[in-house]
Amino acid sequence: FHIGEREEKCIIEDIPSDTLVVGNYKVQRWDIHKHDFLESAPGLGMFVTVTSPSGEVLLSKLYGPQGTFSFTSYLSGEHIVCFQSNSTRFAVIAGSKLRIHLDIRVGEHFLDESAIQAKDKVNEVSVRLEHLIEQIHHVAKEQDYEREREEKFRKTSEETNSNILWWAIVQTLILISVGIWQIKSLRDFFIAKKLV
Repeated sequence: FHIGEREEKCIIEDIPSDTLVVGNYKVQRWDIHKHDFLESAPGLGMFVTVTSPSGEVLLSKLYGPQGTFSFTSYLSGEHIVCFQSNSTRFAVIAGSKLRIHLDIRVGEHFLDESAIQAKDKVNEVSVRLEHLIEQIHHVAKEQDYEREREEKFRKTSEETNSNILWWAIVQTLILISVGIWQIKSLRDFFIAKKLV
């Protein structure tokens, strides 16, 4: 995505509780003379701020032009990940565009291939098995989180349907009472004018 040099850009990630999140990013600066983005942006860093659904700041740190950040979610819900450059140039001068390449991985624990190759075949199978078990736990956690969200959505839908039913009943009662009032008013009018 693209941002201005002093602009803040935030991304919302819906993350289950107790989940490791790892993000990699790389910043490129627009070159006016080449009319292209430079491969790297030396001297330019990024403030990365992560906020939990309760508003608690989980991470707030300055990184370089490319880096890796990680945090563990303690609550399930929408976590806000914000990026802002550390540019000190004035807003009038700081009109440069920045391109940020971002890769966020939720709940992944990476295998260290060099450690696996260094061990014998039994240990290799054991390490791969542990990695698969971690992935199974992550999938189970993700399913529990989706189940919670579905239950919350279902409760909201049921409350809305109940409110709609009561609103329909109230409207029907209002229409019936207005109809009865109109009939009585017309009857009184006809009697007063001696038409009946």
